Amino acid sequence: MEIINNFLAGVLPYTEWVMLFLIVGGGLYLVAYSKLLPYRYFKHAIQITSGKYDNPDDPGEVSHLQALSSAVAATVGLGNISGVAIAIYLGGPGVVFWIWMTALVGICIKFYSCSLAIMYRDKDDEGNLQGGPMYYITMGMGKKARPLIYDKSVYSNFNGGH
Repeated sequence: MEIINNFLAGVLPYTEWVMLFLIVGGGLYLVAYSKLLPYRYFKHAIQITSGKYDNPDDPGEVSHLQALSSAVAATVGLGNISGVAIAIYLGGPGVVFWIWMTALVGICIKFYSCSLAIMYRDKDDEGNLQGGPMYYITMGMGKKARPLIYDKSVYSNFNGGH
């Protein structure tokens, strides 16, 4: 176990930079590819979330605001909260600028993630809509991508778009 721990400790500094460039680079690619789409319609997104277009007769179980609240709650976890505090502690107040810059890129990544979750969703046995990464990975990329679903209990019960 000591050998594995030492190996991972030696490789970690190099993988951090690779992941940083892949995530930020991928986000910048999506920003350029979409021609700033998530930013151009930000005002409209706020209007939808605030309930301007809500219709009580629309089908569904949750409102736009409830759906956004659930998505944000699922996205922002302890790592994001404590990670910012640790980054400010270790990097100083200047790191806040870079946190905001990566957050602006992250908006585009989250936009596409949520869009895929809506495009590739399915109904369960009771007729309720189900969506998320396990659906858009397998339905969008095909059955060969099924090993990318990480939760074995979900994987065993998931039919992946029939």
